Amino acid sequence: MMDIIIVVLASFGAFFILLGAVGILRMPDTYLRMAVTTKAATLGVGLILIAAAFYFDDVATTTRVLAIIIFILLTAPVGAHLMGRASYIAGNKLWEKSVSDDLEGKYKASRNFSIAPEKPGKSEDIIENEDYDKN
Repeated sequence: MMDIIIVVLASFGAFFILLGAVGILRMPDTYLRMAVTTKAATLGVGLILIAAAFYFDDVATTTRVLAIIIFILLTAPVGAHLMGRASYIAGNKLWEKSVSDDLEGKYKASRNFSIAPEKPGKSEDIIENEDYDKN
């Protein structure tokens, strides 16, 4: 009976992680991708960790599993929120079919950033520090 519970929990956990991976591919913008990934992966990892706690059937392992689950439940949403906020402030566009923008007018959106400037050495993003050059 315990083996069935472990298999069901681990299978559901793997399924939710798979849904999170599919969500990364299917969602149209950064914000929806972060929401799907955070929710699905948190639930999936939690279920797999609970399956591990049942499998090992040890107080020390169960305590560690519960500590990890609490840590993930506390940090994953906060991390996704901060990444979404930074993305919004950086000027990342919402999906064109988004119904509302609750943050519109609350932050000054700057330009979209790229990995490399269009003209190397001519970017206004580069901060020149004269003290650094004296070394």
